[in-house]
Amino acid sequence: MATKKTDSVDQISAIHLASDIVAAYVGNNSVKADELPNLLHDVYSAVNGLAEEGAAFVANREPAVPINKSVTPDFIICLEDGKKLKMLKRYLRTHYNLSPEEYRRKWGLPADYPMTAPNYAKSRSRLAKDIGLGTTATSKKRKTAKRKTSRKKA
Repeated sequence: MATKKTDSVDQISAIHLASDIVAAYVGNNSVKADELPNLLHDVYSAVNGLAEEGAAFVANREPAVPINKSVTPDFIICLEDGKKLKMLKRYLRTHYNLSPEEYRRKWGLPADYPMTAPNYAKSRSRLAKDIGLGTTATSKKRKTAKRKTSRKKA
């Protein structure tokens, strides 16, 4: 059950959101001064309605697949929509505007929940080691060869 203080905070947030929306709308469209109170009231009612519906929607949200079946050796299944991916981080940012931390928090996942399929991560690691990433360069490679410049003497 919501407390009186929580209700007032939610109401203030809704008022701020509604006023921001109306300000943006009025900034780009011509609105008569006598229409502003009705516009503000309508937007405020819409924001309040969406907030109540959104809270119910988030509370009843089920993952697309069971969490324990979302990680396989060859791919990771997105809990938002059930899509099979090798790398989840960019997909979450572009499609749902979620960071890995927000995604983990939303679904109650542990901090070490992978964002990359295990076999894919191993193959990328092997490839990086094969080309020499992660090793220190030898002193011979670090030295740059001095260029000889030839000048024509007149």
